[in-house]
Amino acid sequence: MTRKIAFVNEKGGSCKTTLSVNTAAYLAAKGEKVLLIDMDPQGQVGKSLGFDVAAADPTIFEVLTDANVAARDAVFGTEIANLDVILANKLLVDFPVIAAADDDRVMKLKDKLDKLRGYDYIIVDSPPSLGLITLNIMLAVKEIIIPVSLTYLALDGCSEIDETVANVRETYGKKDLKISLVVPTLYRRTNLADAILAKLRDFYADRVAKTVVGYNVAIDEAQSFGRTIWDYRPRSHGAQMLAALAEEIRKLS
Repeated sequence: MTRKIAFVNEKGGSCKTTLSVNTAAYLAAKGEKVLLIDMDPQGQVGKSLGFDVAAADPTIFEVLTDANVAARDAVFGTEIANLDVILANKLLVDFPVIAAADDDRVMKLKDKLDKLRGYDYIIVDSPPSLGLITLNIMLAVKEIIIPVSLTYLALDGCSEIDETVANVRETYGKKDLKISLVVPTLYRRTNLADAILAKLRDFYADRVAKTVVGYNVAIDEAQSFGRTIWDYRPRSHGAQMLAALAEEIRKLS
């Protein structure tokens, strides 16, 4: 059975894209067949993998807005064995307006992904908002992973996602939707970061990842070159952190 996982946080700068891309690449390298879907109009998934997202066609926008475009039609292969991607670009900004009058507007992504076969994992990168796009994502997946940058406002973002997940479960009968992991990111050894991490562990207990992802230059550099950490500096401390996290995610099943 395909595991469908979304990295979600309404706040930007939480490392959603970094974790989505590198987790997908790690799982693919382990022999899993992985589809990575970008649901952020900024198109950073594709940029992180070296794609010209502005020129991509079709994208997830066409999948969501055109009944004649299946998810399979928008799949691009990558240079990484076992890893495919569906790209996004600025066109996706218009999706909420175009779909607003449709009765099935919240189910667009689920309906398309339910017809897709052949993947062990479908991993979705989310936009920094909790609007119609994110609602589509939550109804299409079963697992939510929340990356949380260890900054002052981080806990507010977590509580809002908690409320949204609870509302989706109740309103749409999506009882199998769960927050499976909370991942502390951008850790620096400060009293504030340690205090926030302690609060996360108090609230989420064993759902907080054992791997705390610290700020790492190699990870940032890899993205700037359109590469994963495994292609750029596979023996770096950044690669070790992301590998440990990906193994945690893998073992959640």
